[in-house]
Amino acid sequence: MNDLRIKPFDFAAAVARAGLRPDGMPRTEGPTGAPGGGFRTAMDTALKEVSRSQFEAGRLQRELTLGNPTVSLEDTMMAMQKSQIGFQATLQVRNRLAQAYSDIMNMQV
Repeated sequence: MNDLRIKPFDFAAAVARAGLRPDGMPRTEGPTGAPGGGFRTAMDTALKEVSRSQFEAGRLQRELTLGNPTVSLEDTMMAMQKSQIGFQATLQVRNRLAQAYSDIMNMQV
């Protein structure tokens, strides 16, 4: 069975990733704790992570089907659920972006 441990929450790192200063105000310069590039980079990273998660779930499914004794059903099911949640979240972001684009295009100028 996997050893699951909860990591302590690092508030300073979360604030830096959000592009805020420690006092909660937006940074005027680029965020130092997060990689540069803004939204495009964040979306690219998220899509690659979802793709990697789906690939890993597929690999575990294949190994389980072939009878690999080192792959457990629990690990496979967890990987499948993680990839499903990531895909659903990505789909919701895409739908919201498409709706926002449509709303902007339909605005009266």
